Amino acid sequence: MRPFAYVAAHSVSEAVALLSENSPNALPIAGGTYLLVRMKQGLATPKMLVDIAAIPEFRGIALTEKGLRIGAMATHAEIVASPLVRQHVPAVAASSASVGAIQTRNLGTIGGNLVACVPSNDSAPPLLVLDALVTVAGKDGQRQIPLEELFAAPHCSSLGPDELLVEILVPAAQLGKSSCFAKIGRRRALTLAVVNAAASVEVDGAKGRLVRVRLALGAVAPTPIRARRAEAFLAGKPVRGELLAEAAQIAAGEAAPIDDFRATAKYRRDLIMVLTRRVIEGAISREASR
Repeated sequence: MRPFAYVAAHSVSEAVALLSENSPNALPIAGGTYLLVRMKQGLATPKMLVDIAAIPEFRGIALTEKGLRIGAMATHAEIVASPLVRQHVPAVAASSASVGAIQTRNLGTIGGNLVACVPSNDSAPPLLVLDALVTVAGKDGQRQIPLEELFAAPHCSSLGPDELLVEILVPAAQLGKSSCFAKIGRRRALTLAVVNAAASVEVDGAKGRLVRVRLALGAVAPTPIRARRAEAFLAGKPVRGELLAEAAQIAAGEAAPIDDFRATAKYRRDLIMVLTRRVIEGAISREASR
């Protein structure tokens, strides 16, 4: 690891200024569970680290008129333990519970997990199916964008060198929606996803039809994706096994998996079909149990 300067910022504006003044040689650090590994591998070589861990604007989980606000510095352990998250967006709690070991969950933050833009990111799919928004701060102020626009390429976000992810917002209209997250890795714990998936549904119980379906996949393309053709296929369809199976095939066709040391592209496509059906059925089951 190369030598670097370290500065602790105490406000969003101070952190943005430090990043701007020292761009492109400065990077923010929060939990450090991703960045420090990249630095040790020589894949990131900042001359300055700007510590944002003590900035209160990045903290907290709160229910607001606009929806459920999750600060970018909320750790996975905090998200798993949050009654608000478990009540209103349980799939988000489930995804955070699947991240690494307890040590990683105690240090790693949801914001860091998202901006790392790892294709196998566990936090992204359940937030994507709930139409989550993210607030970004930069030298020109703050802006809000759909989460999907944050992912530019593997290990590359759309944020500018002086921009920071401040918070994630699950809109009020999405709170309480029936959703489900699932993941398959090479072993049962402490592993990156070979494939992960999430779904949210609205069901017309009287007619036994799917009114609205949202489906997202991870580790099957350069960035986490929404399977929009599968979503459109299921909209208005009756809840029948053969239709869910057909939707799963459509979702597999929307993905672009690769061969790597963890799995072949063919195996990933098979897993997409398994997990697509699993998360949709899981979300339907939660809807029916209300």
